[in-house]
Amino acid sequence: MTGEPDGPEDRLRRFATIWSRAVFPVTSTSLTRPELEQQLVPLARRLSDALMARTFDAAAGQAVGAALIAAHCTDPEVLSRSLDCVDAYLVLYCGEDGPQEALRTRSARLQHAMAAGFAGALRERTLAEQEAISQAALNARSTVAEALHASEARFRAVFEGAAIGIGIADLEGNILQVNGALLRMFGGSEQGVRGRKVPEWTHPEDAPQVWRLYEELVRGEREHYHVEKAFYRPDGTALWTNLTVSLLRDADGRPQYQLALMEDTTERRLLNLRLRYEATHDALTGLPNRTLFFERLEKAVSAGNDQRFGLCYLDLDGFKTINDSLGHAAGDRLLVEVADRLQSCATAPGEMVARLGGDEFVALTTGPDTEREVDALADRIMNALVTPVRIDGRELTVRGSIGIVEGPAGERGPAEVLRSADITMYRAKSAGGNRFELADPEADARAITRHGLTTALPAALDRGEFFIEYQPLVHLGDGSVHGAEALVRWLHPQHGVLGPDRFIPLAEHTGLIVPLGRWVLEQSVRQACQWQERHADSGPLRINVNLSPCQLTHPGLVQDTVDILEREGLDAQALCLEVTESALIGADDDLLKPLRRLAEMGVDIALDDFGTGYSNLANLRRLPVSILKLDRSFTQGMQQFPADPVDLKIVEGIVSLAHSLDLAVTVEGVETGAQAEQLRILGCDTAQGWYYARPGPPERLHELALVDATG
Repeated sequence: MTGEPDGPEDRLRRFATIWSRAVFPVTSTSLTRPELEQQLVPLARRLSDALMARTFDAAAGQAVGAALIAAHCTDPEVLSRSLDCVDAYLVLYCGEDGPQEALRTRSARLQHAMAAGFAGALRERTLAEQEAISQAALNARSTVAEALHASEARFRAVFEGAAIGIGIADLEGNILQVNGALLRMFGGSEQGVRGRKVPEWTHPEDAPQVWRLYEELVRGEREHYHVEKAFYRPDGTALWTNLTVSLLRDADGRPQYQLALMEDTTERRLLNLRLRYEATHDALTGLPNRTLFFERLEKAVSAGNDQRFGLCYLDLDGFKTINDSLGHAAGDRLLVEVADRLQSCATAPGEMVARLGGDEFVALTTGPDTEREVDALADRIMNALVTPVRIDGRELTVRGSIGIVEGPAGERGPAEVLRSADITMYRAKSAGGNRFELADPEADARAITRHGLTTALPAALDRGEFFIEYQPLVHLGDGSVHGAEALVRWLHPQHGVLGPDRFIPLAEHTGLIVPLGRWVLEQSVRQACQWQERHADSGPLRINVNLSPCQLTHPGLVQDTVDILEREGLDAQALCLEVTESALIGADDDLLKPLRRLAEMGVDIALDDFGTGYSNLANLRRLPVSILKLDRSFTQGMQQFPADPVDLKIVEGIVSLAHSLDLAVTVEGVETGAQAEQLRILGCDTAQGWYYARPGPPERLHELALVDATG
């Protein structure tokens, strides 16, 4: 013993050894057990490679199953023991250190593929035997005159020794002869089998064409047919077979007998049904899973005859908190309880409940009147969640948000329906949760557009799709251009030019606002330098740049600003950073610290949208701001003559307060000359708005500044 761990090849051979020991006692091969093991080594290697492959390849498992048949391991017990061996040892010996749950799922799918390959190969082998038997029977009949006794001996050997069931009947359906294999399939006596006519062997699951094909054959219109058919055994259990029936003619070509060849597929069918159930049902709750639900949904949305469907998409509110605080075991028990309650809500014909994953469930109803039924189903679900769930002595309150989609079949595909339900569910959750909402096509379209814009934002910044427009800031005293506010735009390939209200909230939500804001600051500072070079005689033009709340909390804000100013060569006093009043309400010293550092450098800080955040005016003394930007809502009453006296008093008071605190006042949204004159009289310092100029390219500001300079 060296003490070194076994390598992959050693573990692979150990798996092959266990496999050979399991199946050798039930094989009919002439090989010794070590020789069989040598044949299983490459099959084990193929299973190991398929287990660890990047993508699942069902063909590998099918090939292994077929190889067992090729190695004469044809007994059904070989398949059963092989699947047990793979289930118990493949991940253990060949899974290395991979994710165990994923490997076991892959192992289960490989077992399914092995069973399919084994069944397919066995079927081909059986069909070959059937063809040989049929040919032997025909040959025996054609040569009966020449060597009757020899022919009968050969036929009897084939007839009795065949592994498949064989029966011969006349054209009236009287069973004349059956072999031992067929009797064993039915588990009865020969007299019990021969005592019934062929047309009596009906079963409720017979395909519609089974007896039509039979009638065509006994009339001589068909030579043979092949079907999957079930029979009743004497004890009432079902026997499933692959059935091939051939017509035997006499020497003159007249129909005389029918020959039936049967392969028992009952165990294989049960295995397939078990694997199918595991593949289409959730292991935790026992509910149908996403795969089976999509099959049902696809049928529901594609049905005709004026059928409708209704879908409830449920997501539990606050489930992550339960998982984080009580553990995943408690979360799983909660999901099982919720699944049981949902199952009790969908018991009517055409209704089903499924678990899509995590804490997401769906309930589907179909029929001609789903407009009413889906609302009732949603009510039942909400009521079922009212009662708290007891877990480990605790009572857990269960809440859920439901998105409902209802409509006629044939108009939308399953993916579109589920996406609409998902969007609607999140709309219910955003509205506070513990409620359901009906799908709204316009809201869906907005949500899809928002999602598309969100996913396109990073690439848009890399591709240079953003650009900046500048709106002049005008000094109310002499009408000169004081500077400009930088306003970012997005030139979207499909939607055209988008304003900041369309994408800035999305950029804040995704965190892209930090690199985007840095880019805007850099471009704006560079543009301010170019303006100053052109207007050195008329004084510096200032640049105002907006800061979002996310940028305020970013640790690199001060250093980024310093680096950009130094790199571009702009004096800090030519830069003004605008922060919304709502972002600074209740701000602590940590949040204000970077703004104070920037203010100490000479950067002006403007309190944007002042008057909309209901801030305490006394707090203005502690904020490092030098400019108040009065929200346009206070000055709209001045656009017409006479001006609203209440607005005049409010603005006059704000201006007086600001000036007493050594703060300048900027007004935005100025649209008329009368409004501008009134604001000048009230003492406002600067203004911006469509009265002076709409946001535009930097050249327009150059032209306006040039006009002022040449006055």
